[in-house]
Amino acid sequence: MKPTPADPEAWNAYLAEGNAKQARKRVAADVILRNADGDYLLVKPTYKPGWDLPGGMAEANEAPDGAAVRELREELGLSIELQRLLVVDWVTPHGPWDDQIAFIFDGGVLESGAADLSPKDGELSEVKFVSVDAAKSLLPVRLLRRFESAVQVLTDGIPRYLRDGVS
Repeated sequence: MKPTPADPEAWNAYLAEGNAKQARKRVAADVILRNADGDYLLVKPTYKPGWDLPGGMAEANEAPDGAAVRELREELGLSIELQRLLVVDWVTPHGPWDDQIAFIFDGGVLESGAADLSPKDGELSEVKFVSVDAAKSLLPVRLLRRFESAVQVLTDGIPRYLRDGVS
C-alpha cells in the first residue's frame, strides 16, 4: 500500500525515494555585460580552452540567477543586480557530459571600472570587452549561438528558448 499524507513520515520517505530516482540537470548561468562603448565582456577560463561568457555552474539547489551573481562576485569582484532573463538553452549530452540547462541573464552596462576589470581568482586568466564580430571568432560554436540569441533579445526584448543554441 502506498503511503499517504496522513502519515507524514512515511509520505516524506516515499517522496524522497521518488526524488532520488529522478534525473538531475546541470545548470549553467552566464551574464551578458557591456561597457559604455557597447562591447561585450568575455572571460578566459584557466580550466578549459578558449573564451567564455562570465558566469558558471550552479551549485546544488542554487537558483540560476543566484549562481550568476555569485560567480561574478567570486571571479571578477563584481556585485551586480541582474536585469532580466535573456536565454534558456537546453544543451544535449555531449562528450562526457549529460545534458544541461544554460541560462543567460542581462547584467547591464558597466559604467565605472569596466577598464580596470580583472580576474579575482584562479579560474580566469584574462578578461576583455569585444565587439559582437570579435566574439564570433573567440567563442565556441555552441556558446556563440547562445550569445548571438542573447544579443538579439537585447534588441527585440523577446526572451529565447533554445535547444542546442537553436530556436
